[in-house]
Amino acid sequence: MSRADHMDVAAYALGVLDPQDAERFEEHLAGCWACAAELETMVPVVGLLAGIDGESMAALEQTHTDPALLDRTLHAVRLDRRRNRMRQLLVAAAAVVVVGGLTGIGFAGILGDNGSGAPLAEPTATVAVTPPSSVPADPNDPNVGGNEQDGEKHNAVDPSTGVTTTMWLTEREFGTRIDFQLTRLPGPRTCRLVVVRKNNTSEALSTWSVPGGGYGTSTNQPALQLSASTSAGRDDIAKIQVQSVDVNGVATPLVTIADL
Repeated sequence: MSRADHMDVAAYALGVLDPQDAERFEEHLAGCWACAAELETMVPVVGLLAGIDGESMAALEQTHTDPALLDRTLHAVRLDRRRNRMRQLLVAAAAVVVVGGLTGIGFAGILGDNGSGAPLAEPTATVAVTPPSSVPADPNDPNVGGNEQDGEKHNAVDPSTGVTTTMWLTEREFGTRIDFQLTRLPGPRTCRLVVVRKNNTSEALSTWSVPGGGYGTSTNQPALQLSASTSAGRDDIAKIQVQSVDVNGVATPLVTIADL
């Protein structure tokens, strides 16, 4: 092996050869066992020289350092760099294989079933959907569309007028809250809610108008739902009555919750 060959080894190890000279040297290295052996012997010093750049190494060649030692060192640096790149490629390839095995896609997911490079569709998660109830909701049920009504529940149907009511009485700090529902209430008319206390005094809590179709009727099926409040405590209430009031202010009972 000539001195010029060693100079090429050093330049190649540092990566300063142009593409043509680098290709020529690689062809030489493939058939030169001596160069390969020298590269192998210099592996222990690679770690010490990994941070030295090409210009620094070229300057060292102008010193009185042993040329053979310098050349072997440069061979070892270049070989170690090539080995490091190969290890990185192998690690990356192994990672792809592992990920592909875990996902069930692998390289087939990259190339597609026909190898055309078209990506495969990713699997989608399925979510169980609870089917809606087949039982239709009763529009007259006060619990439809909200929470269950609370309070003390009372039902009544007036045998003369046919008006039906359900009332919920809830005792509060201010008195009593009354939630009520009316059906079979014909119209048009004006109505009011009256509380009769146990001391025989009465209090009109609220008034409202009933349209011509009424509420809870064949013409207008939805029930009328209202709320009112009274200062009377729950234990002070004797009865609650829904009354119809004519244009002269005369009241007629429509339905009564009695014996409270």
